[in-house]
Amino acid sequence: MANESPSKPMYEKIFDALRERIEDKQYKVGQRVPSEKELGEEYNVSRITSKKALELLANEGYIIRQPGRGSFVAEGQRTAGVTGNVSGVGSGTGAGAYNRRKTSKLLVGLIITDFGDSYGMGLVYGMEEASRKADSYLVIRRTFGIPALEEEAIQGMLELGVDGLIIFPAQGEYFNPEILKLVIGRFPFVLVDRHLKGISAGSISTDNVAAAKRGTEYLFELGHQHIAFVTPPPADTTAIEDRIEGFIQAHAEQGIAIDRELWIEDILSTLPSANTEENKQQDIEKIKRRLKENPHITGIFATEYNIAVLAQKAVKQLGLSIPEDISLISFDSPETNGYFPLTHLKQNQEEMGRLAFEHVLKLREGETVPGKIMLDASLIISQSTGPAKTTGRS
Repeated sequence: MANESPSKPMYEKIFDALRERIEDKQYKVGQRVPSEKELGEEYNVSRITSKKALELLANEGYIIRQPGRGSFVAEGQRTAGVTGNVSGVGSGTGAGAYNRRKTSKLLVGLIITDFGDSYGMGLVYGMEEASRKADSYLVIRRTFGIPALEEEAIQGMLELGVDGLIIFPAQGEYFNPEILKLVIGRFPFVLVDRHLKGISAGSISTDNVAAAKRGTEYLFELGHQHIAFVTPPPADTTAIEDRIEGFIQAHAEQGIAIDRELWIEDILSTLPSANTEENKQQDIEKIKRRLKENPHITGIFATEYNIAVLAQKAVKQLGLSIPEDISLISFDSPETNGYFPLTHLKQNQEEMGRLAFEHVLKLREGETVPGKIMLDASLIISQSTGPAKTTGRS
């Protein structure tokens, strides 16, 4: 590099030196090239400068950059943007088998079951805002809670060449094997809304135990002791399991006996894969039957807003009123002109989304992030709750 023009930027000089080594076969196909840190030390430059040199090599098709693992010499150099396998790199993850896109902009994929006004939109807003501040982009794929679509989405995002992933896992007893491959391959990703048992991956969610406990305590403060707990099947979904735990803890601390006969744990129509009118009607009938069989119920705790909507319809069809006859509380509620129709536990979705995006970027740079972050939820009191009736319904 002694004959280089002093006016040439250092990142170009490093690029030229590495390109020459690759073309001279000093670095062979599939072999790892020096990292940003190593190049910074070798040439006495900042990591920003060495990073720019590596990005230029990737754009020119000389190397494949695999987040969390390093940069490797690509097959068929000078074919920027062309997919090419690298022997022995990223085996089983799919992450190392694809060339980086011909751009210096970072791209983070969001794989989410679904989103709407009551829950999910805030997550997306937080992530998108964080991506804008980082001069990067967010790509979204919905899975509707179907494991096969989740697998396909992860594989597709890796083929697209994303720099990291944010995953809102589908509910279910078993986690997606593609997620395990990401862990093994040390691909930068975080989970949102829930964590997965047995998976060593960072997660950002609501402190669901504390939130459910606070909501239940509020019903107790209003004099409610016979509360119907309405939820989809837990199925090893940590968010639902934690809400159940918070509900139980509140009863234990107040010395109030739990009556599991008041619970409905098989609401299916709010699951993305079973969201049909027929299933909704069946779930409304389940709630109506439980209320008719137990006229001493004065409160309903719904673990999701869409379940609360079903409960509202069930109560109305029985000729009862909210909150005069039955109080109703849920997790989340859409806002309309500054008004929330339901008393609910408001999750800090935008902060959850922002942190998730920022953590992916940190993981990509090799930084350590907390394994599990739980954010507080706020109790928002509205007109769906009121004092319990002193006598049961006839």
